[in-house]
Amino acid sequence: MKFTTEQMRFWSPAVRELEPYTPGEQPKIQNLLKLNTNENPYPPSPKVVEAVQAVLMDQADALRLYPDPDASQLKQAIAAQQNVNIDQVFVGNGSDEVLAHIFKAFFIQDEPILYPDITYSFYPVYSQFFGIETKQIPLSDDFEIKVEDYRQANGGIIITNPNAPTSIALPLQQIEQILHANPHRVVVIDEAYVDFGAESAVSLVEQYDNLVICQTTSKSRSLAGLRVGFAIAQAHLIAALEAVKNSFNSYPMDRFAIAAAVASFEDQAYFEAQCQKVIQSRDKLIENLKEIGFKVLPSKANFIFVTHPARDAAELATQLREQGVLVRYFNKPRIDQYLRITIGTDQQNQRLVETLKTLL
Repeated sequence: MKFTTEQMRFWSPAVRELEPYTPGEQPKIQNLLKLNTNENPYPPSPKVVEAVQAVLMDQADALRLYPDPDASQLKQAIAAQQNVNIDQVFVGNGSDEVLAHIFKAFFIQDEPILYPDITYSFYPVYSQFFGIETKQIPLSDDFEIKVEDYRQANGGIIITNPNAPTSIALPLQQIEQILHANPHRVVVIDEAYVDFGAESAVSLVEQYDNLVICQTTSKSRSLAGLRVGFAIAQAHLIAALEAVKNSFNSYPMDRFAIAAAVASFEDQAYFEAQCQKVIQSRDKLIENLKEIGFKVLPSKANFIFVTHPARDAAELATQLREQGVLVRYFNKPRIDQYLRITIGTDQQNQRLVETLKTLL
C-alpha cells in the first residue's frame, strides 16, 4: 500500500527512507508445491509435539505467567548439544531477531561492515535500520567468497555459511583466515543452513574472542513456526547481546517455543536422520536437474541455486507458479538468471522435475 507525503508526515524521518526486507511468499493455493522459503519438508521430532502438549496441560500457569526471561532450560539444552558453556549461548525470537541484536551490539562503528554482494538480503535492511555504513564485497565469478578481500579496514564482518542464496559453503580453514586477519573486529558467521552438510565454526569459539555464530531451529529442526534462534560466542560477547535484548524485549521466548526447542535439542537422533534425508534428496534432485540441462551450484544447504542456459529464470518461475510449483526468484544483478529451489521430499522433488520437463 502506498501513502502520500501528507499521510507520512507523522512517520519518523528515518522510517520514511526504510526499504524493508521482503519475506518469501506464503500463499494459500490448493495443491501448491511450496519450494520457495527453505522450510523443512519433514515434521519436527514427535517429542516436540509432546512437549508443547505438556505445556498446554498446565492450564493454570502456561498462559497466565510470564515465561523465563533467560530461557535457561533452552540455553542449557543448546549448550549440551553444541558442547559449549551455558554463558556462551544467547537465544532469541528467531535468528532474524538475534541478528538484529548482533548488528546493534557490535556493528555500530566508525568504519563500514563487510559482507558479500550476494548474500542474505536482511543484512542491508538492518544496516539501514541502525544507520550502519556498509561495504559489499563481490563474490567471484563462480559465486565463491574471496577470503583475501576481507583483509581491509572494517567495522565488522558478517558472512552466511553456507551462503544464501548461492548455497556454497566456505571451508573452516578459510573462516579462520578471516578471523586471523581481523582480530579487533567481530566476525559473525550466520549458520542458518549449516546442518545440511557444511562444517560449523562453533569449534573455533574457544580460540577466537571475536567470533559470533548465529544459528536457527527453523530449517534443520523444522521449527520455523515457533521462531527460535540462537548465538554462540565467548561470554563477553554474549553479555553484550543480553544487554541489547533486555533493553528491547526481556521476554522474547514464549513457553511453547522454549519447551519445543528443548525437546528438539534432546532428540538428536531424529534431527540427524531428517538432515540426512534432506541431503540425500538434494543430491538426487541435483542429478535430475543436470540431466535436463540445468547448471546447479554446489550446495551444502537445504536448497539449490540453479540456472538454465536456454530459459529466462523469471519466465520459468512464472510458468512453474502457473503449474502450482513455487520457487524463489531474485530480480537482482548477477543472479537474475537463477532460481533458488528448496529441497522437498523425493515425491515433491519428482513433481518439480516432471513439471520442468514439460515446460522445457
